[in-house]
Order: sequence, then structure tokens, then C-alpha cells
Amino acid sequence: MNRRSFFRSSTALAAASAGATLAPRASAAVIDKAAADPAYKIKNSGIKHTLMGWCWKPMDTLVLAQHAKDIGLVGIEGIDKKYYPDMKKLGLGISLVGSHGFAKGPCNPENRDFVIKSLTEGIDLASDVGCKKVITFTGMSFEGMDRDKAIQDCLDTWKAVLPHAEKKGITLVLEHLNSRDSSHPMKGHPGYFGDDVDFCVDLIKQIGSPNFKLLFDIYHVSIMNGDVIRRMRQHKDYIGHLHTAGNPGRCELDENQEINYPAIMKAALEIGYHDYVAHEFIPTWDDPILALRHACMVCDV
Repeated sequence: MNRRSFFRSSTALAAASAGATLAPRASAAVIDKAAADPAYKIKNSGIKHTLMGWCWKPMDTLVLAQHAKDIGLVGIEGIDKKYYPDMKKLGLGISLVGSHGFAKGPCNPENRDFVIKSLTEGIDLASDVGCKKVITFTGMSFEGMDRDKAIQDCLDTWKAVLPHAEKKGITLVLEHLNSRDSSHPMKGHPGYFGDDVDFCVDLIKQIGSPNFKLLFDIYHVSIMNGDVIRRMRQHKDYIGHLHTAGNPGRCELDENQEINYPAIMKAALEIGYHDYVAHEFIPTWDDPILALRHACMVCDV
């Protein structure tokens, strides 16, 4: 068969099967903003839906929490600890406790004491409120930084607090962040040391503790590494927490962004992940709670 005949045959075959090949993906109707259901409640119990509170500011925390409860979320994170008793009254768990923040991390030895103090306090707080996880970060690269020494400083600092975490039954989760997006202080973090998810997993392997895992932020992984599902499968033994957001823009999980969240959530279940998935996008819709309902619907596989 010559080249012209091949393309003629291929075109005919494509035309004959157009109904199958051109049909929209089953997930497309769910992702579409027009499908957002203002009465949607979470149906699937395979994962634990939670949310990152800072994204919905300036909405009142108690109002946001009540909406979360109504939708069927089981937890909340990224809120002031003064609201923890109110969350307990509502029946919402604290899915993640904060610590030293992403800017002042252990890669810089000047931050060692601050990081140890912050993580220790976070571990104690998490234990007191029945939370099992505390977040940690590498921190920002700095002028004159020696990469190998920065790695060792990270490892030494985390190892200094891990015995306390292990004793309390708390897992530290290291968040990987993107360093590419400079458009907004919370959409990307130029200069962040741990901006390669595979590198972060290598740090976790060097720590070698079941109480030190990865916060696999799907949005950040999409930007910096891509190949999200393959990486999720590759690093399944080290994933301790998941975050969502649409890329680009850290927006809703709708048709205007590129990540296929239904497929990723199915992959999470396939690798045996049944823990918290925190929605951490910055709403742009006129109704931010409808955006939250929609995100839960998209991920409710």
C-alpha cells in the first residue's frame, strides 16, 4: 500500500467510527461548569473530602464550615486554630495542622530552631485535636546555598522532631510546591527548594520513617512535573495527603483548566489512597460555594 492509499484508508476508517472516536469523554459533562449542582452532596466515601480554608477568604470561617458540612465534607484545614473547637461541634475533623510555613524552612540553617519549635508545637496541637498530620516544607533557596548541605540540614532538622511525631502518632507531610508561577503569591513560589516532586520523594526515602510522607499537591505536580497519574502510582507508598486546584490559575476544577480530576481521583483509589483530599483552589465564580460543590462532584468518583 502506498502512502496515498494508506491515508485514504485511514480517513475512511475514521469516518466510519466517528461516533466512537469523537464522542465526548464521560467525565466532560461533570467537569463542565454548567453541570454544577447547587444541591450536590458527596455520595462516594472512597476518599475524605476536605478543604483549605484560606482559599475562601474573606468568607467567615464558621459560614464556610457550615457549607462544608452541608455538602458532606468531613474535614477542614488551613484555618486559625481558635476555630478548632467550633469545627468539632460541627462534626468536622481537622485534616491537617500548620507549622512553619513554606518560606522559612530547614534548608536554611538559620531557620533550624524556628522549624523545630514550630513542628513540635504543631505535633502537640494535632495530637490534642485528633488530627494525624502536620505540614512541613523545605523552605526557600538562598544566596550562597550549598545544595548538598541544604539537603542535609533538611534531613537533620526533620529527624530531630520525628521521634516526637512518632511517639504522638503524627505524620509529617512534606509539600512539594511549584516555582514557575510568579503571577500571585499563592499560585506559585519562585525560589522554593523542594520544587521537584521526585526530589521531595527522595528526601522522604532518606528520612526512612512511616511518619514522614509526601503532600502530593496535584496542581503543583502538574505545573512542575506533569505525568500526574504515573507519578501518583510511582510514589504511592509515600503519599500522605492530596491537594487539588485547577491548572492554570489555581482555579476551579472545571473545563477551563487542563487537569482531568475524575481520572486522577480514580487513580488515587486504585493505588489504595482513601485519606483526605483537600480542595485548595481560589474560587473565581460568582458563587464560591457552588464552586466547592462542583469540585466535590468532579472528584466524587
